[in-house]
Amino acid sequence: MIDLKHITFGYDDKMIFEDVSVIFDAHWKLALVGRNGRGKTTLMNLLLGKLPFSGSCHSDVVFTYFPQKIADKTQLTKFILDDLYDFEDWQIQRELNLLGLSSDILWRPYETLSGGEQTKVLLAGLFLDETHFPLIDEPTNHLDTASRAKIATYLQAKNLGYIVASHDRKFLDTVSDHLLAIERNGLELLATNFSTYEVQKKQRDAFEMAENNKRKSEIGRLKKTARDKSNWSRNREKDKYGKPDKKGSGAIADTGFIGTRAARMMKKSKILERRMTSEIVEKEKLLKNLEKVDSLSIAYQPSHRKLLLNEDNMTVAFDNEQALFEPIKFQQKASQITAITGQNGIGKTQLLNKLVAIAESKKLKISRVRQIYEDNQGDLKTFAEKNQLDYTAFLNNLRKLGMAREVFNQKIEQMSMGQQKKVELAKSLSESAELYIWDEPLNYLDVFNHEQIKKLLQTIKPALIIVEHDATFIQNIADQVIDLKQVIYF
Repeated sequence: MIDLKHITFGYDDKMIFEDVSVIFDAHWKLALVGRNGRGKTTLMNLLLGKLPFSGSCHSDVVFTYFPQKIADKTQLTKFILDDLYDFEDWQIQRELNLLGLSSDILWRPYETLSGGEQTKVLLAGLFLDETHFPLIDEPTNHLDTASRAKIATYLQAKNLGYIVASHDRKFLDTVSDHLLAIERNGLELLATNFSTYEVQKKQRDAFEMAENNKRKSEIGRLKKTARDKSNWSRNREKDKYGKPDKKGSGAIADTGFIGTRAARMMKKSKILERRMTSEIVEKEKLLKNLEKVDSLSIAYQPSHRKLLLNEDNMTVAFDNEQALFEPIKFQQKASQITAITGQNGIGKTQLLNKLVAIAESKKLKISRVRQIYEDNQGDLKTFAEKNQLDYTAFLNNLRKLGMAREVFNQKIEQMSMGQQKKVELAKSLSESAELYIWDEPLNYLDVFNHEQIKKLLQTIKPALIIVEHDATFIQNIADQVIDLKQVIYF
């Protein structure tokens, strides 16, 4: 068992966990979900003993973390695994085979492996020691659909427990039998998958929203009644101090009567006010701190052209080498969403780069979301000015994406990967464009953000070319899907 009791932890400017307790079986396959910044990676670091906290954590397992930091990526993959894990060669070869990799990969420099291969290699060592309990943090980032499915099948077949955090709904449903949700007001442990949790949460939030509205209405009525009673008593008390000989002074001749009556009413009013104040406090305690997700905005500028791009026999190659994928016919219409799919390494990003160059040559106004955005640096205001963004619209989209206001004062390069991704996305949303070109926009974003982006695209229908590995998301937003096929050479 893994037993967390009265855990409290926070950073200088933000409380993450406050007196939370949870106990779960070390044989469970536990999906860890919650909004970005809510504390998923922090919880893993608490279990690993990397952060100081008040409370207690008791377990009979050794926690191991994925993805591991690789100091020297130029080493052979075999030597990197030797440093990370204790294993016999046949054991690692068995795990690699289950993940669809040849043992030859062990003798390649780690840096030459694709992102999917690196992920699989590091996962292969996690389950070699049965006393270990893996903490698997975002294993699906940058993976194509086939690689996600392979890793999901691999984890599903394991008899050992683990915690896995991912923003891929389908992946989580496949690899978990329990779910731990980090909510605004604490932890919630459920014996269900993510899809069921999501449906139940939406129903619960809708009910609690209606209850909140009722309570707010009652609180408003109680406050008004308390104010009215208090005002009446004060006014009656003033009456006895008017001037009886002056017309219109409001004085009442029998000040003894009015004074006694006012005092009696004042006493009743104070009692009523105290009772109502107490009732208001109790009702305010019942108000739920619900998850609020605002609609995003986009500065889409519909083009006067009906057909934005029309290219025949498109493909890409590195340095005049052989083509990466079979030639395609590419057409992009105004107010059309085009998804580009294909396995890792087939050239999706290179195709996007080529389409950007063609769009620019046609004087189309474009906006991009890139996979790599390390050049986004400095404070947000300077960044907005440099990129000619409407600063208010830019900050509004960041806030709607769930970026905490205290993060607004940080330099972009000091932000977490999720926050940096939000900067890149909010930049694109705030740019006026005829055509948007997005390369894996969902990486590092939580499921609430996924839903926001989905609803925005379904509502606005901008001209968009998108590469994204979340099959469910693509199914919900795309008007056409172009699947790149690998060229087979003999």
